[in-house]
Amino acid sequence: MTRIAVTSEGPTLQDAVDPRFGRAGGFIVVDTDTMATSYVDNGASQVMAQGAGIQAAENIVNAGAEILLTGFVGPKAFAALQAAGVKVGQNLENLSVGEAIERFKAGSVSFADAPNRESHS
Repeated sequence: MTRIAVTSEGPTLQDAVDPRFGRAGGFIVVDTDTMATSYVDNGASQVMAQGAGIQAAENIVNAGAEILLTGFVGPKAFAALQAAGVKVGQNLENLSVGEAIERFKAGSVSFADAPNRESHS
């Protein structure tokens, strides 16, 4: 079983991938074996002056996700995800959550070894 978290602008697979990891509206967590989904609200991180990416990374880890699919990840959040052993697939903006998961299942998501967004601080 693999659990994937996808940054999302809403709670369904038809919603758009939220390009902002730390300030994403929420995360859809998908079990790739059963395709069962759950939604993790990230609203508290959206209003934080700083540390939103680290808080969002904690939410991903607490949800049991091993892989994150998103648009952009800053350096602090990337370091927190890497330390927790979460693989990061970036540059998946302009897709629906369902499309991002299909790309992952087809093996066409490359995993990042560095953040793709500068720090906002």
